[in-house]
Amino acid sequence: GPSGFADPPRPFVVRARHLDGRRIESGERFYFDLNVFTADTEPFITAFGTLAGQGIGPGRARIDLDHVHRPAAVRLSLGLSLDQSAAGVRGIRVEFLTPTELKQSGQIAPEPEFAVLFARIRDRLGTLRSLYGPGPLDIDFQAMGTRAASVRMIRCETRHVEVRRRSSRTGQTHGIGGFTGFADYEGNLAEFLPWLEAAHWTGVGRQCVWGKGEIEIQRL
Repeated sequence: GPSGFADPPRPFVVRARHLDGRRIESGERFYFDLNVFTADTEPFITAFGTLAGQGIGPGRARIDLDHVHRPAAVRLSLGLSLDQSAAGVRGIRVEFLTPTELKQSGQIAPEPEFAVLFARIRDRLGTLRSLYGPGPLDIDFQAMGTRAASVRMIRCETRHVEVRRRSSRTGQTHGIGGFTGFADYEGNLAEFLPWLEAAHWTGVGRQCVWGKGEIEIQRL
């Protein structure tokens, strides 16, 4: 795989924000979504079945893996073509549904400027394809980055959310916070829209596997 990935990105993300703050009572059923970026999903089913038996949550409550549902829409989304165009799209709103952190020059970016947001989406999609797909993307990364820099952020309403998780295995505490809210962008967005739509499934930014960086796109 690509150099610099001693701990490579995982080929899946968990989607469970609808469970935030909930207490699941004994006998109650619940669900979560899992977006998988490899063709073979059986190892994930086996892994979550094992996890269910070991218990989850602070008290390691035992659960049963009752059912696995594979929606057709999710399977089709994995084949989303990055060559799609959306001619005429000049404005979009990106909603950051879960805490998001975007790195720029080794630091956490204070705001989701479009050039930074696109760079992190481009890098994530490119890495997932290189590690788990047919190979590196055949694009001019620098040229696309230059064009992304011409897209302006015209409105930004975000707030920082402080979230921490404690590993029951190691006892270590990890910060998994970031900003939520939305940002509006204006410019020639046609070539970037498919990338943003793909990032809805993959997430963007740091610690995506834990559910961070979930975004949703609206055309303005």
